Amino acid sequence: MRPLILFFLLCSSSVFSQSVESVKLVDLQKIIQATGDRILVINFWATWCAPCIKEIPYFEKLNAEDKNAEVVLVSMDYDLDPNTDKVNRFVTRKKIKSRVLVLNESDPNSWIDKIDKRWSGALPATLVVNSKTGKRELTQGELGEGELEKLIAKVKNQ
Repeated sequence: MRPLILFFLLCSSSVFSQSVESVKLVDLQKIIQATGDRILVINFWATWCAPCIKEIPYFEKLNAEDKNAEVVLVSMDYDLDPNTDKVNRFVTRKKIKSRVLVLNESDPNSWIDKIDKRWSGALPATLVVNSKTGKRELTQGELGEGELEKLIAKVKNQ
């Protein structure tokens, strides 16, 4: 009976989890520059960053409720720990449904401005892109309730 219960527990936890993709900067740039009908919302975060963790539910809610937005959570953990197991465990434990990438790059100072020239490298940071209009908004620091929707409104067709 116990092995059967363990089997069901393992199966049910995998239903909620997803695999984390490891990407290089060039791959992330392709995602940012891709054209599409949806607003792209990219959040840069890390498992060791308390404000980052605090705002993840806002992105999860957006991902679940707004089909006009594509949410991508980009983990910056690689620079301090190239083993992605920690990020995978975090995503599974928190049952994150949004797409999660680990940016497989070290030396952030050499590539931060290639994401956005206004970005100092502070975490959390959120980049919102409307590929149809070319409008982009970057915010650095923790977002409060309702702020994510305001960022999206800024890049929508006006």
